[in-house]
Amino acid sequence: MVASIETAAVVGAGVIGSAWAARFALHGVDVSVFDPNPESGRIIDEVFANARAAWGALGLPYVREGTVTVVGSIAEAVGAAGHVQESAPENLDVKRGILVEIDRHAPAGVVIASSTSGFRPSDLQVSLADPERLVVGHPFNPVYLLPLVEVCGGEQTAESAVAAAMETYSSVSMKPLHVRVEIDAFIADRLLEAVWREALWLVNDGVATTGEIDDAIRYGFGLRWAQMGLFETYRAAGGEGGFAHFIGQFGPTLALPWSKLTDVPDLSDDLVATLVAQSDAQSGQYTPRELERIRDRNLVGILKALEANGWAAGRTLTAQRTRLTEVE
Repeated sequence: MVASIETAAVVGAGVIGSAWAARFALHGVDVSVFDPNPESGRIIDEVFANARAAWGALGLPYVREGTVTVVGSIAEAVGAAGHVQESAPENLDVKRGILVEIDRHAPAGVVIASSTSGFRPSDLQVSLADPERLVVGHPFNPVYLLPLVEVCGGEQTAESAVAAAMETYSSVSMKPLHVRVEIDAFIADRLLEAVWREALWLVNDGVATTGEIDDAIRYGFGLRWAQMGLFETYRAAGGEGGFAHFIGQFGPTLALPWSKLTDVPDLSDDLVATLVAQSDAQSGQYTPRELERIRDRNLVGILKALEANGWAAGRTLTAQRTRLTEVE
């Protein structure tokens, strides 16, 4: 069996929700989707086409695709779901209202997961009749390719709900990371926020453009991070002395004023205009779908290289290939 569930519901079909639908359906799960946006069907079709192309490039075994059905209400979407993934916009009041409606109509005991990138689950479950089943399942774009999903429970979340969510995500070839301590923005986005803040300062102060900052990442440490992360990279940098040698050599630089991590530049109209103009100059020649396909081809190449070396995210691709091969 491909997945531990046969049906899933996705509420909110933007970039993240549509990619969730593709991830589930490509593992044979039937998906019901609700989004009030009249363009949601088109968006889902376009994102799904990108997902199919990426999976084909990965050389994954063919599995009967689950159906993806756009329905007219939350009740219709979640009424027979084995897992619910809420992917509405990052607005706390909006999410709370949607989650109450999901809770009212989803089958008893079915996990309700929010794709939120920053809100604590305790803040999302306050008005639910069954708060024990609410978890955060925070993915990374594109969801159909990147395996990481952060799973976090709130003050009222049952351990069984966290375990069930972890099992569901594993069954669709993801790498669930249990965020054991409830904290704003969880783990990955807190790290990204630190880099994002410093990048904004570099543009604000005229030190670098958006393109130059991206080059610093994608031609340099980003390649190391993709396969070793932060601490393992620094351990390797310590040479024969290991991590202790690295800390001894570079630790003192932490006392130097190299970054502005506790301060944020004012996102003034001028700074926003500069950011938009530089970004347009950098990649405005591509449509959003074209940029997604370029991104996906690059990710496919990295993932296949990591798989060939049995390393990092390549291991999840190997497990995914095995899981799909075992389907009769």
